[in-house]
Amino acid sequence: MWYFTGNALPLYANGKAWMWLLLSGVVGYFIGDRCLFNSYIWIGSRYGQLFMTLAPMAAAFAAWISIGQTLTWKSLVAMAVTLLGIAISVLGRGEGKHLSLQLPIKGVLFGIGAGVGQGVGLVLSKIGLDYYTSSVPADILPSIVNYLPFGANLIRCIAGFVCFSLWLIAFGDDKRFIDSFKNRKGMAMMLVAVIFGPFLGVGFSLMAVQYTAAGIASTIMATTPILILIPSHYFFHQKITIKGILGAIISVVGVSLFFLL
Repeated sequence: MWYFTGNALPLYANGKAWMWLLLSGVVGYFIGDRCLFNSYIWIGSRYGQLFMTLAPMAAAFAAWISIGQTLTWKSLVAMAVTLLGIAISVLGRGEGKHLSLQLPIKGVLFGIGAGVGQGVGLVLSKIGLDYYTSSVPADILPSIVNYLPFGANLIRCIAGFVCFSLWLIAFGDDKRFIDSFKNRKGMAMMLVAVIFGPFLGVGFSLMAVQYTAAGIASTIMATTPILILIPSHYFFHQKITIKGILGAIISVVGVSLFFLL
């Protein structure tokens, strides 16, 4: 932010922008990501990401409550298709004919929390970003418009950083957190994850909402469960099953229908 805009913090963001973006950071980064990381531990990255297809539906409900957008019967159909895809993958990990819940219920709940957290956080981010954009002087806006999503994301990161820090201190994990820096390999991989996730990933997702319809952006982002199949198989030796692939595809189709019907 300092290099590209001349200010380390979003200088033109007004109070309302800060309020909504900080709230978005609490919901999206702290609650949502904490659930997501826990879901990785309990059910793995592939199934954790599959539950993230709940995010567009959560965003729709949040938009309905906060800004009065209504849900049509077509949206309900799309929701049903998405949930069907998740059910097929979650209830059919094996290749047998019968469906059974073979995922820890705790991991499933964390996955649901992650999807809902991201969806609600996206709506809050959109509200905050709109306030942020409207507070920038008209003569300056064209020169920094492309950096506004990253400025908004920076505010969200501040909220997440503060919340996680307080959580570590409150539960006595601050010492263990400091000791974790001795794990060079783990820290190196975490740095890569931070660059591609909270920095580039979230930054570009907010930028996508600027330049295209939220439905199109959300649909593209919802392809993660399919994109993650091969990496999770390569890095973690997670078996790729026919039901898993089918469930992921149906979930993404459901998300597409949710916005394109």
